[in-house]
Amino acid sequence: MSSFAFGSEPTVGIEEELLLVDEHSLELAPVTRAVLDAMEADPAVAGHDAYSAQIELRSPPSSSVGDAVAALGALRERALTAGATLMGSGLHPAAAWGDAELVPGSRYELVADELRGLLRRTPESALHVHVGLPDEHAAIRAFNALRPHVPLLLGLAANSPFWFGVDSGMASSRFALSRAYPGRGVPRVLRDIDDLEELTTATLAAAGLHEATFLWWDLRLHPRYGTVELREMDAQASVENVAALAALVRALVLEAADGTPHGPDEPSEALAWSAFRAARDGVDANLLDGGKPRPLADVARATVERLRPIARDAGDEDALEGVESILEAGGATRQRTAFSTGGMAGLLRSLVEETADARFLRASSPRRPRSPHGAE
Repeated sequence: MSSFAFGSEPTVGIEEELLLVDEHSLELAPVTRAVLDAMEADPAVAGHDAYSAQIELRSPPSSSVGDAVAALGALRERALTAGATLMGSGLHPAAAWGDAELVPGSRYELVADELRGLLRRTPESALHVHVGLPDEHAAIRAFNALRPHVPLLLGLAANSPFWFGVDSGMASSRFALSRAYPGRGVPRVLRDIDDLEELTTATLAAAGLHEATFLWWDLRLHPRYGTVELREMDAQASVENVAALAALVRALVLEAADGTPHGPDEPSEALAWSAFRAARDGVDANLLDGGKPRPLADVARATVERLRPIARDAGDEDALEGVESILEAGGATRQRTAFSTGGMAGLLRSLVEETADARFLRASSPRRPRSPHGAE
């Protein structure tokens, strides 16, 4: 279909939304514009989304996850040098309800008009992973194959157990907030690109919106970049976690693009419940797998074992091995541990310190940037 820019190599692009906080109080700091001006970075790789206390960093399309994450690490360090204090978390653990100043701009004004007070509760930060696709047939295979794995990825990425100063009881309280937005979740299985076009047209008409980047499905095919994009993972403080999650997404796409059968097509209604359990319980969740509930850890380990040869051929094996570290102590677990030992102040400080730690990234040298997968 002409509106999709397929033809890409199986590159990987990563976008991360990081919170901006005050250096001393560690409260949200609406300083996006000042940080971006001081960074003097290409707007294609460092920009803003809706919130004035948030920055979005975007890797170029990269041949390996290591290169993509190295590029993000360089951007994190550039932001720190520009005076930013960064926090990688799905939500700020202690921000007050309504502390959500928006960035002026036509796109965000339109979104705010559509979503009203929902957008003004508190900033929410996500991790997005794009994988390039060669053609529409590979795109449909990748989309359908990724669908049943969305709960697994949400559970592994869960990194927001606290909201508004208290423990939410969820591993990802951001997930709970985001479900209030229209159109979230995993769309149905697609027959082909024409089927996607019909679904998109009908959904945009119902929403009163004019173009597909306003559809915030957890998983989507991005028309402008010719990628499959997983959108709804929590932002991460740990760069090792970013790398592991991106490597897992990419390996699943590569497996599907080659025509490997992906198993049963789970209904969207069942995936919605499985995603909730993943967001509630994180790495301790039970997930739908082949029509039966199984521990997330078992599903993750079996999936990594199956995908390891694919990741090795793609240069991502080391990054993929980081899934085991998430299973041992994911972001939600680490946040609760930090809170139990140091209270809220200790938790906030640990998130800032972990977000500023780029040791993993310095092992890789980012390639010269090309036009990145943008965040729309």
